[in-house]
Amino acid sequence: NDKEGVMNKDTINKRRILNRYGVVVVVLILFGGCILFSAGKVVFTSEGEKWREVGKRETVIRDREILPTRGNIFTYDGKLLASSEPLYGIYMDFWAGGMKKDTLVKYLEPLSEGLSAMFGDRTASQYRSFFLNNFKQREKEEQQIKSNEASGSEKKVKKTRRYVRVIRRDISYVELKEIKKLPFFDQGSNRSGLIAELKNSRKKPFRSLATRTVGNVYGDLSKGGASGLELKFDSLLRGVSGVKNREKIQGRWMDVVEIPAQDGYDIVTTLDADIQDISERALRNKLIEIDAESGCAVIMEVKTGEIKGIVNLDRVSKGVYAEGNPNVFSYMNEPGSTFKPITVLAALEEGVIIPTDSFHVGSGLYTHNRRVVRDHYWTRGEDRGYLTVQEGIEVSSNIVMAKIALKAFESQPDKFTKRIDKMGLTKALEWDVPLRGIEGTSQIRHPNDASNPWSKTTLAWMSFGYETQVPPIYMLMFYNALANNGKMLKPFIAKEFYKDGKLVNKVEAEVVNSSIASQKSIDMVNNMLEGVIERGTAKVVKSDLFSIAGKTGTAQIASDGGYSGHFVSFCGFFPADEPKYTCFVGIRKPKGIPSGGGMAGMVFKNIAEQTYVRTTYLAVEDCRVDSTLSKVPTLKNGIWTKNQKVLKDLGYQSNSVDKDTFWVQVKSDSVGYQTEPLTLIDNLVPNVYGMGARDALYLLEKSGLRVNVSGSGRVVSQSIGPGQKIVKGSTVNLVMR
Repeated sequence: NDKEGVMNKDTINKRRILNRYGVVVVVLILFGGCILFSAGKVVFTSEGEKWREVGKRETVIRDREILPTRGNIFTYDGKLLASSEPLYGIYMDFWAGGMKKDTLVKYLEPLSEGLSAMFGDRTASQYRSFFLNNFKQREKEEQQIKSNEASGSEKKVKKTRRYVRVIRRDISYVELKEIKKLPFFDQGSNRSGLIAELKNSRKKPFRSLATRTVGNVYGDLSKGGASGLELKFDSLLRGVSGVKNREKIQGRWMDVVEIPAQDGYDIVTTLDADIQDISERALRNKLIEIDAESGCAVIMEVKTGEIKGIVNLDRVSKGVYAEGNPNVFSYMNEPGSTFKPITVLAALEEGVIIPTDSFHVGSGLYTHNRRVVRDHYWTRGEDRGYLTVQEGIEVSSNIVMAKIALKAFESQPDKFTKRIDKMGLTKALEWDVPLRGIEGTSQIRHPNDASNPWSKTTLAWMSFGYETQVPPIYMLMFYNALANNGKMLKPFIAKEFYKDGKLVNKVEAEVVNSSIASQKSIDMVNNMLEGVIERGTAKVVKSDLFSIAGKTGTAQIASDGGYSGHFVSFCGFFPADEPKYTCFVGIRKPKGIPSGGGMAGMVFKNIAEQTYVRTTYLAVEDCRVDSTLSKVPTLKNGIWTKNQKVLKDLGYQSNSVDKDTFWVQVKSDSVGYQTEPLTLIDNLVPNVYGMGARDALYLLEKSGLRVNVSGSGRVVSQSIGPGQKIVKGSTVNLVMR
């Protein structure tokens, strides 16, 4: 019995153990089932989407844009006109996993003082408040999250302290390196929360030089170009944005690039920084002198069509001019007398005139269909009798032009407009700068145009540049064709396009017309244009350095059914016997008596002479000095130390001057040099005779005077004499030989 009792007891114990084990197994199975159920629910139901989204929000900041580096814009020889400078926006993530309040407080004082000293946008006290207030806000959000979790609430709390701007402006890479050396920020992004967001800004190393042509970008660089080349070629310059995620990896936030950015194309232009500077200075000085409303100047290479300099200046205030409208393309006014060679060329091609044909001009008044054509001398009462075609161009006779046009085309005026069309002057062209409306197009009237009826006087008035609109760029293109033996090229600016340093496209000038007229007719017109400089209305434009061919223009500006102010211009090419450059200068609404030669022509001369000096190189044989000459080389007045060095290098002697002497006058004879100190007196115009342009400009502009330079070499004439009282802002005209 005892045995049976023991066996029963063991059996009962085994059963109890098995039952308990079974209970444990069942519980584990149920628990595992719950886990599988929950996992399935997370995977296969909408609830799973919610939790996955929460996880992503906590560990990934998605789809942040990577801005590409905008392409650079260069001059023809590689000087930067516009470039992208890397800048950094400085932010803090106050939710950074490794950030601790006690560490922040420990370094708060030196960090705040360091930032205040570096940037000055906040005081040290303001920086301290900034850091503490943002961390307190993070703590509030943290407490709210814990409170919601404790109450079982699923209400979301937005983490507003995740991406807070620290420095108000974007900073350079050098400044970023200095920031990372500051206490607390030197501990890495996970502990300090420091975020440096790479951005790009647009810089112009030459500042205002060609700024209208180069153009601008929007303040928000991601919006791209706003004007000029920046806008015209924005799709190439801007590149393609990339995508990056900011992910939490092993407790640290890191940027992970999903799609890399593609940097923009670089553009090499045809512009020459030196010629651009020459053109801008010459035009600005003249506009200030004559208080004009605005002006433009553009110079191009004859054989290539490359624009080497282009200036568009508008008056901002009295005596202040800045690049504004694209005047070279947008001056949609009547061109005036620069149009006359077009009339003559068309008539020559018709075979109805030769340069020696003469037309009666009398006292300068000619009535055609009850409308009077006037020559500029008509008020003098003199009778000039007859003028030849050559003389008509040289003295810019409206009557001669009108009679030429009537003789050649009065019975069939459409032949005149067809000649103009055939030359290429009305061809619609795509320019390298963005334009609006009819800007950059020639508006030539046609006899069969019902929208703009042809009158009985239209032909006569068109012959000397009225009743039509031809912007400067088309006049430049026409005169360049004359210089280029009849081959008309479209002027252009964007020359080469580079991608990642590799040339992908090189632009050649578009041939608008392979021959605008016969070589015989072109030679005749060019001879007339040289006569304009030698004997005609542009004698002031004549240069001692080279020959020039060109034409003056003075036209009234149509306004509200009448006329208001004048447009004066000059267009020509140089050297006339072997043309290298063509240049157009136009000025709107100058004060005083308008003069195409004395105003626009003088700007042309300054540009031409200074360009010629800088771009003309003598052959070795032309540089040899005749050994029989006994006279010593001529030295310019100016800085003594520089003259002293030249004398020493050449092995010549001179008298000594006081060691404190800076400016000197130098005289020479067949024996040697004599130097004298140049006395400068405050508020009196300095004596710059005999100086080079650099020294003369420095002294005069330092005195508060504006300077207009003509020619090259040494100063032989200064319009405001030495010793006169200085009137700030006055213009001194210097003639160099």
